Amino acid sequence: MKKINLLLICLSIIFSISAQTSPNTIVVDRNGTGHFRTVQQAIDSVRAFNPAGTVTIFIKKGFYKEKLIIPTHVCNLNIVGEDRDKTILNYDDHANINKMGTFKTFTLKISGNDIVMENLTVENSAAQMGQAVALHVEGDRITFRNCRFLGNQDTIYAGRENSRQLFENCYIEGTTDFIFGPSTAWFEACTIHCKRNSYITAANTPQTINYGFIFNNCTVTLADSVSAMYLGRPWRAYSMTVFMNCNLPKGIHRSGWDNWRNAENEKTVRYAEFNNRGEGAKLDQRVKWIKVLTQKEASIITKEEVFKRNDGWIPSK
Repeated sequence: MKKINLLLICLSIIFSISAQTSPNTIVVDRNGTGHFRTVQQAIDSVRAFNPAGTVTIFIKKGFYKEKLIIPTHVCNLNIVGEDRDKTILNYDDHANINKMGTFKTFTLKISGNDIVMENLTVENSAAQMGQAVALHVEGDRITFRNCRFLGNQDTIYAGRENSRQLFENCYIEGTTDFIFGPSTAWFEACTIHCKRNSYITAANTPQTINYGFIFNNCTVTLADSVSAMYLGRPWRAYSMTVFMNCNLPKGIHRSGWDNWRNAENEKTVRYAEFNNRGEGAKLDQRVKWIKVLTQKEASIITKEEVFKRNDGWIPSK
């Protein structure tokens, strides 16, 4: 084990050095040793639809209080932090500041396509005074690996129908509807931490889109005060969410899902579970309008199937 840890440390150091010296790498450092001191300056320096190919923004450890936008013309971009827990992108807007509403509260908004983010934290540190988005994603083919997303209500907005996002080995926390929106998003081996009795997801998958939110091999954790957490409620009538092969602890509400005070939603929502474990995975008191998948039905739900379009995008390491 010591040899493996040493190898990982060595590989991390090698990657860090190579990332900082590559000609297609932009280094951000609050202390002034990089190309820029702010992350937005680095983003703004990337050429529109860059003909040189993929650019990496390497962000050194630090606390970056910025409201960040990656515009539609910035694509093929890797954003890599030096240390997941110590490279922090932070802002603190919430919906009730000057009546800005939910969709202007983001800390980071991604509108460009083909973005990969790794090894950093995105945080909305607003007090619990309304919706406060940490991550707002409208781009397509977006991948997040080993990242943390910290907030309360509405932490992650997967914000455009037919766009695709992959979250791998990420930590996501929040209070109410803290993963919400119309996108197709796959969450693989993520930790989902619930801070208050409420709802994890609020998908609004369009009727014409087959897949919404897929949680696979994830672990749900609860704050000590949480005793009745729902897996989801439908923001709109055809919401699609699946939890499969996940660890669901005691404190998940026995009914599992909520209809958002509208019985008509029960006729159209596409909620499903498969092969979950833990005391919160018991199905004997689940609402009758969700689907318990068979092995055959679950085997069809793969990243290849969920992300399938005519562009062949399947994110790989």
